[in-house]
Amino acid sequence: MPKAWSNKRERQYKHIKSSAKSRGASEGRAEEIAARTVNKNRAQSGESRTASKSSTKDKSPQSRGGQRSGTNRPKGQTKEQLYNEAKRRNIKGRSSMSKSELQKALGR
Repeated sequence: MPKAWSNKRERQYKHIKSSAKSRGASEGRAEEIAARTVNKNRAQSGESRTASKSSTKDKSPQSRGGQRSGTNRPKGQTKEQLYNEAKRRNIKGRSSMSKSELQKALGR
């Protein structure tokens, strides 16, 4: 847990981590899920110094309720999330691609 977190965020992190572990996630994956959730909540409430547009404008992880958890869901990831992944992988022509084209380019 980073030192920048408040006591509330540390409690939230521990709760989410234990919940993920009880659902069968490994130690590392549980820590990742908890840290991502807490950091997104911090960004949405203005507690972090920098925050991505997708962190501040999107639904909170709690209200989303697993709607986009994994790629086997009917909707999967948002177009913005797919675009950011394509940008990270340096896929050419990504700016003019549709959501389905981005999914194909990323092999989803």
